[in-house]
Amino acid sequence: MLPSYPVPVPVNEPIKSYAPGTPERASLKAKLAELRSGHAEIPLFINGEECAGASSRKAVMPHNHAHVLGECQLAGPDEGQRAIDGAMQALPEWSSMPFEDRAAIFLKAADLLSGPFRDEINAATMLAQSKTAFQAEIDAACELADFLRFNVYYARRIYDEQPISSEGMWNRLEYRGLEGFTFAVSPFNFTSIGGNLPTSPILMGGVSIWKPATTAIYSNWVFMKILREAGLPAGVLQFLPFPGGSLSDLLMKHPSMAGIHFTGSTEVFEGFWKTVGENIRGYRNYPRIVGETGGKDFVFAHSSSDTTALATALVRGAFEYQGQKCSAASRAYIPESLWPAVRQEMESQLAEIRMGDPEDFGNFLNAVIDARAFASIRGYIEQAKDSADAEILFGGGCDDTTGYFIEPTVIQAKKPDFLTMREEIFGPVLTVFVYKDKDFEETLKIADSTSEYALTGAVFGRDRAAVRQASLALKNAAGNFYVNDKPTGAVVGQQPFGGGRKSGTNDKAGSMYNLLRWCNIRTVKETAVPARHFAYPFLSSED
Repeated sequence: MLPSYPVPVPVNEPIKSYAPGTPERASLKAKLAELRSGHAEIPLFINGEECAGASSRKAVMPHNHAHVLGECQLAGPDEGQRAIDGAMQALPEWSSMPFEDRAAIFLKAADLLSGPFRDEINAATMLAQSKTAFQAEIDAACELADFLRFNVYYARRIYDEQPISSEGMWNRLEYRGLEGFTFAVSPFNFTSIGGNLPTSPILMGGVSIWKPATTAIYSNWVFMKILREAGLPAGVLQFLPFPGGSLSDLLMKHPSMAGIHFTGSTEVFEGFWKTVGENIRGYRNYPRIVGETGGKDFVFAHSSSDTTALATALVRGAFEYQGQKCSAASRAYIPESLWPAVRQEMESQLAEIRMGDPEDFGNFLNAVIDARAFASIRGYIEQAKDSADAEILFGGGCDDTTGYFIEPTVIQAKKPDFLTMREEIFGPVLTVFVYKDKDFEETLKIADSTSEYALTGAVFGRDRAAVRQASLALKNAAGNFYVNDKPTGAVVGQQPFGGGRKSGTNDKAGSMYNLLRWCNIRTVKETAVPARHFAYPFLSSED
């Protein structure tokens, strides 16, 4: 039974403004200049030691892809096996460490992150993942610090959940980490997700092998340094970038693989699940599979909507961070009566937007992550240009001469099942379908059935009955649902994040529900005075 040490009650990390004249703006700009002019050598980190890999890749700036920020080591099979062996060697001691000691490491890491490392992790995210100062701040600094602090708080609440005990006995639950390693696979688009996926199982007493996205190694390495500074023991977290899926089979087919914590594409996640199924008889335990995958997130407007608020939500929801959010607004359903005003307001706001280098704080949009993403997004735009069933209303320009820049693009689809209304694009592209006001109910059914995903969605309207009707009709279409707001920007402790259908397992990152997936629970019953003979009173033959 754990002693019930209280932990600090978390509050969300305050977001700095970076407005002109503020000290944080000057400090961040200085760090940006320092990192841009340097050349980082980013190693693997296995068993508490920095080491070289079997190959390497350059860390470049998406908005200036000729500029090399550093060299990142990539693991091969030998490094992968060392990481597995070391994690399993570290597991017994780590899993037996008292919770308050584990918690102290992550609380310290949060303070390091939000304090002395804040500029470095924000600058690394801005340069290597092409984020604005604000988008980096809410992600790399604030959300990641929130994950660390709130997870400690939620873990304490989980441990405090105990069964009742009848007279003469003591019942209790022991929450143990998984008996094996968790394979954590994180995406490029959120530094905070990169930090949360491997550390959630670790907090609960497990160990993790972390494969960060190759385009986000730079910022993820900064977080690895923070964890080292905070006192995380060797082998508990193995930092193991590797190219593509080259080591996935080695890790996922290992008998000690106890869990997968994943954020990325639906296709890759389904491949992981298939591999687990094919190898199910070889595992020591049935692996926990937790994943957040794709989205085709919607904004659905009723005719009672505030057109200015609706247009603003579409611009922010679709185009912040170049639409490279799983939650980004990608399709919108607008009633015919509102469309002229909404279109005019959107075009007015979009005309004000500047796109370019994130070091210029006047830019609202930056570059998409790499050449592959650029080609894919441009392909969707070209299909819309060539189709009689769609019209480009705004943007559509693409230029990869210096950086991977794609203009914020608005498409009007003439059919609700047009390609860009159905498929995830993961870029700054919003498709609008204009429906007749009288078809509100029917269009709700279309919105619910059009996409295989169910991550985020929003409904706009001042008519409460209509909002209620939309909420019921779309109850399975989004795991995170917003009323009169954009479908992005979930905050740890306020809106636990995750969706269903082909958007993932909906285990709600940033909540105790996610942490429960990384526990093995043992029930202990201790009897004070045990029975001394098998017979029960009813066995008497006398009446």
